[in-house]
Amino acid sequence: MRAPLQFVLDFFTGGDPVMPASGRASGPAQTIPATPAPSQRDADAPPSDHRSPVVDSGLAAGALVPVSSGFTHPAANRHAQLQEVLVSYRFERSRRKSIGFMVGADGLVVRAPNWVPLREVDAAVQEKGAWIVAKLQQFKERQTEQFQKAIEWRHGAEVPFLGRTVQLCVLERGVGRVLGQDIPPDQVLPVTVPPGASVTQVRDAAQVWLKKQAKALFEQRLHHFAPLLGVRWQKLSLSSASTRWGSARNDGHIRLNWRLIHLPISQIDYVVVHELAHLREMNHSPRFWETVGEVMPDYAQRRKALRQAPVDLAQD
Repeated sequence: MRAPLQFVLDFFTGGDPVMPASGRASGPAQTIPATPAPSQRDADAPPSDHRSPVVDSGLAAGALVPVSSGFTHPAANRHAQLQEVLVSYRFERSRRKSIGFMVGADGLVVRAPNWVPLREVDAAVQEKGAWIVAKLQQFKERQTEQFQKAIEWRHGAEVPFLGRTVQLCVLERGVGRVLGQDIPPDQVLPVTVPPGASVTQVRDAAQVWLKKQAKALFEQRLHHFAPLLGVRWQKLSLSSASTRWGSARNDGHIRLNWRLIHLPISQIDYVVVHELAHLREMNHSPRFWETVGEVMPDYAQRRKALRQAPVDLAQD
């Protein structure tokens, strides 16, 4: 007898931290490795990342990004070919009475009662394949549009920076064009470009400035929180990953997405604490979340705000 289906038609953007689910999916045909495949890793990750243990932060980007011609959830443990698209999703067992589908910032989550066989879960996913792919694509496009409307890479444009905005000041070499003296220096993003520079050149120059600010701030926050958690980090790298905000390795190497610099410091601090906590708990177990809560009792609210951040990580 087929299990009853319950389709969640609204986007799912909140939710509890990912915990190990009982009755985890198994079987070589559907189960994917807990460690992301090379094609799912940061595009600029060093080769050693493919050999050393890495903890996926579970901090998904504001926009879901296709990976390997499909969609992937950062905590995916199963996958399916839907409408000629590979969809890697998070499967969990629950006490619910029916199979549920939820699409949100992380991607697709499928929950099913403990008594429902995996073959029936697979059949339900296939049956709703068109709806799933449509919702995943719709969510991605909506988030992308939000961010693209936020930044126009031209002189005088407003650029999100630490939860507020700074004004883009484009200086052409040899021209000496400057903004009015009434704008405080801390509200200006200065870039110098060749005369007649394109929008792309202006954007690239602005991103160099943003990355410099990001690295300095991230190092400061790591130095602040590491002693509170009783851990030591060894190296910081800026990431341009398309699906995650950060990652941590057990050798103390922390990677943080430079585009966090667009967001409020409260959300940046959450990512920093999340990754440092992995140096104590290399998982997303209840003990891990307790570790995060030791120094950040309101982490759930910060996490929710981060998941709703309108930042498109696929713009490069």
